[in-house]
Formats: sequence, structure tokens, C-alpha cells
Amino acid sequence: MPRTELKQLVNRTDIVRIVLGWVAFAALLAARPFLVAPTPWPILIVALCAIIAVILICAFGVVKQAEALAHRLGDPYGSLVLTLSIVLIEVILISAVMLGPGEHATIARDSVMAVAMIILNLVIGLALLLGGMRHGGMAHNRTGTSAYLAMLVVLVGVAFAIPALIGIDGAYTTGQAIPIIAVTLGLYAFFLYRQMGAQASDFTEVDPRLHRAAPSAEKTAAQGDGVRQILAEHRAEVWVRLGLLVLTVLPIVLLSHDMAALLDDGLGRLGAPVALAGVLIAAIVFLPESITAIRAALGGEAQRVSNLCHGALVSTVGLTIPAVLIIGMVTDQKVLLAETPANLLLLGASLLLSVTTFAAKRVTATHGAAHLALFAVYVVVLFS
Repeated sequence: MPRTELKQLVNRTDIVRIVLGWVAFAALLAARPFLVAPTPWPILIVALCAIIAVILICAFGVVKQAEALAHRLGDPYGSLVLTLSIVLIEVILISAVMLGPGEHATIARDSVMAVAMIILNLVIGLALLLGGMRHGGMAHNRTGTSAYLAMLVVLVGVAFAIPALIGIDGAYTTGQAIPIIAVTLGLYAFFLYRQMGAQASDFTEVDPRLHRAAPSAEKTAAQGDGVRQILAEHRAEVWVRLGLLVLTVLPIVLLSHDMAALLDDGLGRLGAPVALAGVLIAAIVFLPESITAIRAALGGEAQRVSNLCHGALVSTVGLTIPAVLIIGMVTDQKVLLAETPANLLLLGASLLLSVTTFAAKRVTATHGAAHLALFAVYVVVLFS
């Protein structure tokens, strides 16, 4: 790639964001001996504020690269790049925690539960509320959203409900885990194969208001000749932007997980629920995706909201559950997946509400308000 073209893709702000993220992570590693619980309140507050500030700065860098890739590749490929980048890093870190010292029987259950409630209700609720208030009803591709929700009903049920019925003390036995891993990975792989192939058009925008202007050359190529032509013509740009995205998103995830100890310390001394730390960390990890989804809704792109949010949750459950079950079998650790009755009810209500919302031809601000109300109920249960 010529140096002038590279300079157009990578500006000074991009480099500053990457350097800031990695320097902050290195500083946090160096400061670990001074952050042993109980950390003095002034140090704890300053450290948390600094970490959150760095994460916010990096998050906007991730959003920039994700939106550029989305417009270059078109959906569902553009949204899939951001989704898989964040989810894969999250799965790797959960796996690393399980492979480390100590007992971590509920880490997968608690993490995925927090992600599910945040994505299905908080992020989608905000996106539909703000997008609906600006654009009124927003049309989406009902075949694509139906495919996401069908996947979620099966994956979430297998992950959290079935272990409570057939497992031992809420965990799958080895004989049960092996077919569950095979079914989960097989279904997820088939879904990705169809999404990126024969059913790619089911995940594109259908709202006629988004097609009033003449389509760009990039969108025309993506819809006509497909993503292969885009890669052939713009391979260098795609790889540079993908590299920038990963380099910017990694510090976000690493900082958020190192921040867990600080949150546990502070919230524990305040008497807050233990699960609250997991919710806050999940919200921070998926912050770039959340910002992108809300910006898409403000632009009237309801299908992109679904691609980002539902796609992220499908990938999270489809990859995390098999990974932790495999690690549990290899290391002889117990992997507790069965959820509490209250959380199972909330998950069921969230899925039912999602099916009802996206069964409509147009999603509205009222749908968004309903999702936000359900998230508020989740917070009440969290503190009960």
C-alpha cells in the first residue's frame, strides 16, 4: 500500500487511541501491587475513573473503524467483523480465567447472563427508543431477525434451562456435555455459513427510506458481486482497518477485566450485589458495539441494530458455552450453567418480548420503552 494511502486510513488520532489504550493497560499491570484489596478509596476512585476514560476514548476509535468496514463491506459482513472481534476476545479471556488458579464454576453463566440482559433489553431498548422517536416506525428484515431469534431460543435454552432439568447440581455431566458441545457448535457454524452465503440478503436493510439516494459504488458491489469483489478491490484497506479495530478493542476488554477486581472491592464494601460487577464489565466490554447500534438506529438502520445486537448474543452463547464445557472436561472443573428461577423467567420474558417486537413490520419507540422497562425489572431483581 502506498504511504499516502496509508496516511489517509491511519491518522494521528487512531495512533493516539491505540497507544493510550496499551499504555493504560501496561500501567495497570505495573500498579497491581498497589491495588490489592482493600484499596484506599481515593486510589480506587481515581483508578476506576482513569480506566473508564481510556475505555471511552478507545471505544469511539472502534466505532469509527467498524462503521468504515460496514460501509465498505456492507451488511451482514461489516457488522459481523465487529461482533466477532469483540466476542472472540471475550471468549478467550473467559477461557483464560478458567485455566488460571482458583474456582470459576459460574463465570460463563454470570457473564453470558449479563450480556444477554444488556443486549436484549438495554441496548436494543435505547436504540429502538431513540431511533423510533427520530424516524417513527423503522422497517427491518423480518426473515433475518427471525433467524437470530430462533438461534437464541435454542442456544439460551440449552445453555441455562436444560442443565437445571437434566444436569447434576446445575452442571452437565461429561456424557451430556459432549453432545451439547457438538449441537451448539454445529448449529452456530451452520448459521454463519448461511448468513455469509445463501441467506446474506436476509440481513440487509429493507426500509425504503434508506434507499432514496443512489446507492454508493461500495454498496452496489457488495449487493451485486458480493464481498469477494470488495476484498479484491480494497483488500489493503480492509486489512488495515481490521487491524486497527482489533488493536483498539483489545485494551478495552483487557482493561475491563482487570477492572473487575477493583469493582468487586468497591462494590463489596458498599454492600452491592456481587453480580453487579459482572453487569458493569459486560456493559463496558460491549460498549463499542452498543454505541454503533445506537448510531445505526439514529440513522434509521433497524436491521443493522439487529445484526449487531442479536448477532453478538448468538456468537457469545454459541462460542462461550462450548469453550467452557471443553475446558471443564479437560481440567476436571465443574461448570455451573443452570440459572436461578428469577433469571430464567427474565430470560424467557426477554426472548418473548424480542420475538413480539421484531415480529412487527416496523419497530417503534414503544417497543424500545418496553425493553427498557424489562431491563429496569432486571436491575430490581439484581438488588433483591
